[in-house]
Amino acid sequence: MQKHAHGNRQQGAALAMSLIILLVMTVIGVTAMQVTVLEEKMAGNLRDRSIAFQAAESALRDAEASLTVAVLPSFNGTGGLYQATTPQKWETIDWGVAANVAAYTGGTLDDVAANPTYLIEEFEPVLGGGGSLEAGLPQQTDFYRITSRGVGGSTNAVVMLQSVYKR
Repeated sequence: MQKHAHGNRQQGAALAMSLIILLVMTVIGVTAMQVTVLEEKMAGNLRDRSIAFQAAESALRDAEASLTVAVLPSFNGTGGLYQATTPQKWETIDWGVAANVAAYTGGTLDDVAANPTYLIEEFEPVLGGGGSLEAGLPQQTDFYRITSRGVGGSTNAVVMLQSVYKR
């Protein structure tokens, strides 16, 4: 009697298929990890930007509060107080030099790499009628451009905000 060897013979197909499936699962796992790491970086950057925005907003409010005093200091280019010029001061100054800007004085901010700063530019007064308490004298309105700069948890996250303040 002659036995046929067909039934006992293995072709190695199960091993090859297992290796291919293992390779595909490894590629899927590595890709999933890369996506997760990218999403984590994006969330961290969004948090840094949010902190920078809040710091800049705090400095903006601090600057607006400094304009509510009865007598303002001279806008002579020191301490972050400037006359409005072209090009605009906020575009040309070095924000890293403390003498060029005013520092936020509202307290300690958590998670910022640097305290927020600001500068105020005084525009020429605007004379207009229709609001003077004294007859015949035009009312003077003063406008100020406030620019604040906030830094987030790293120095790479920087937000600048501006407002125009009427006094």
